[in-house]
Amino acid sequence: MSHIHSDADGFSLSLDLKRIEPDMNMRRYYRMTIQRDLFGRASLMREWGRIGFRGQLLIDTHEDVEMAAGALRKLAGQKMKRGYVPAAKAGEEALKSFARAPNEHGRDAAAPIE
Repeated sequence: MSHIHSDADGFSLSLDLKRIEPDMNMRRYYRMTIQRDLFGRASLMREWGRIGFRGQLLIDTHEDVEMAAGALRKLAGQKMKRGYVPAAKAGEEALKSFARAPNEHGRDAAAPIE
């Protein structure tokens, strides 16, 4: 997955997903991070909630990084089926929908004022 980020030494992997649907007043995030614990196992940390608020956190422990990465991929697939997209893409879509929305004068917000 091209939207999974890792740090320089490969110690942690992370994936940030967002689901923004202004019509439904929905602004949610889902963040998954894999880190090694002190015993050499891999922890998949999942955090989710409304954007701008502290969310919930759940930590799943796996025997190795490959198993944790498999669980991350499975969860990412499930979330994407429900409408979540990589965070950078969600930001682009939000800007596009804002630019198309009419302002209080009934004009397109992106249209020049005459």
